[in-house]
Amino acid sequence: MIHPAVAAVRRGVRRSLADLDPGRTVLVACSGGADSLALLSGTVAEGRRAGLRVVGATVDHGLQSGSAEHAERVVEQMAGLGVDETVGARVQVDEGGIGPEAAARRARYAVLEELARHFDAAAVLLGHTRDDQAETVLLGLARGSGGRSLAGMRRAFDRYRRPLLDVPRADTVTACQVEGIEFWQDPHNSDPAYTRVRVRHTVLPVLEEQLGPGVAATLARTADQLRTDMDFLDDLAEAAHARIADADGVLPVAGLAAEPDAVRRRVLRIAALAAGAPAAELFHEHVLALDALVTDWHGQRWIDLPGHLRGRRVDGGLRVERADL
Repeated sequence: MIHPAVAAVRRGVRRSLADLDPGRTVLVACSGGADSLALLSGTVAEGRRAGLRVVGATVDHGLQSGSAEHAERVVEQMAGLGVDETVGARVQVDEGGIGPEAAARRARYAVLEELARHFDAAAVLLGHTRDDQAETVLLGLARGSGGRSLAGMRRAFDRYRRPLLDVPRADTVTACQVEGIEFWQDPHNSDPAYTRVRVRHTVLPVLEEQLGPGVAATLARTADQLRTDMDFLDDLAEAAHARIADADGVLPVAGLAAEPDAVRRRVLRIAALAAGAPAAELFHEHVLALDALVTDWHGQRWIDLPGHLRGRRVDGGLRVERADL
C-alpha cells in the first residue's frame, strides 16, 4: 500500500500531466531538496504509467561553496530515481540591483527555458508546495502588493506547472523518507536574513499558534480564489489593450479613460511590460503614476519607469518609451 504522503505527491503529478499525450517529454526542475526530489520521484512513477519521457534538470547558481559538487550529486540522484535523462547546468547570476534571490530566479528560469526548448518538453514541473504558496500570500500582504501578489503563484503558466501546490511541505519530506531518498537542506532556507525564511520559521508558526492549525491551507485556498478573479481581469485587460493601442503602442487617453479602473491600470501595466519594463521591478506605484497621466493630468511632462523607460502623455495619447529618446 502506498504511503499517504507518497500518494498525495503522485496525485498532484497525475492531475498536472493528465492532458499530455504518450511520448511527450516532461522536464522536472530538481534542486536536491525534499520538495523537488519528491516531485521527481512522483513524476517518474506517473510518467511511466502515462508513457511520458522524464528528464531531470538541476541548475547550479554558483552562489554557495561546493555548489558544483552538490549539482553532481543531484544528477546522480536523479539518475538513481529512474529518469530517462539527466542534465546539469551552471548559470551566472547577475544581481543587477534586484537582489540575489530575484537574480537567481531569473537566471534559473532562463536556463530552464533553454533546456525545455532543447528537449522539446511539453511541460516543465516546479516543486513549489502549499506552504510556499502560503508564504507568498503573506509576503504579498506585508508588501501591499495588491491582488496579483495575493493570488500567489500560478498553478500553470506557459509550459510551467506546479503539481504540488495542494501538498504540504511536510508530505514531501515524509515521501522522501518513506522512499529512502536522501535530500539536501539548503542553508539559505534557515538563514533569517531572508524575509521568506522569517515568514516560514517565525510568522507562520505564530499564526498557527494564535489562530489555530490550518492557516497555511487557508492562505493557499485564498490564493486560488483570487487567482480566478485576477485571471479574468487580466483577460479583459489584454483584450482592451489589443483594442485601443495603435500600431506604435500608443494608447489614446480617451479610450483608456473609458475603461474601469481595474482594467485601465492593467492595460497600463501591459504597455509598460511591452516596452521593456522588468516585471520584477514594475511596482504598483509605477502603474498608479502612469494612471495619473490619464486621470489626474495637470501638465506633468513624464514619469520614470524601471528599465530606463518613461511614460508620457503627448497629443492625446499615452506612450511608454525609452528615456533617452
